Amino acid sequence: MNPPPFIVHKLDAAGREVWRYPAEVLETGPSHIVLQAFFDRDDSVLHGMRLRRGDRFVESFYTDRWYNVFAVYDVETSAFKGWYCNIARPAAIAPGGLTCEDLALDLLVFPDGQSIVLDRDEFEALALTVEERQRALHALEEVQQMAQRGEGPFTDRRQGAA
Repeated sequence: MNPPPFIVHKLDAAGREVWRYPAEVLETGPSHIVLQAFFDRDDSVLHGMRLRRGDRFVESFYTDRWYNVFAVYDVETSAFKGWYCNIARPAAIAPGGLTCEDLALDLLVFPDGQSIVLDRDEFEALALTVEERQRALHALEEVQQMAQRGEGPFTDRRQGAA
């Protein structure tokens, strides 16, 4: 018998659901969860990274950090494409799923370590408290430093490879 699906609920900064998708739990810890999910949107290109329907995402969410990190693998070749990092409020994990409130600001990290910050304008337009804005900017700095040093979810550039 298959376990019930684990559902990820992505919310915007105002708490409205903008995306929902099933995932498989790979690992859990006191303040994190690692999931496997498959991209279920139409193909697109994001600053040179081609995202394809069916690409495998190994997703790390945290209940005590203001970000989540997705390692992205090609649907056909399993080649590692890079990481997509969302600056977000800490995830709320419950039996059967999690909820994460995205704060628009993103970091795209390529396999060679180069990175680009995305959606600064959208982030600046959000109605956040001073504390939330500071936490989000600190989280961006933290994830950039971890990526540069190859730490945390960036430890192995082939993490989660099939």
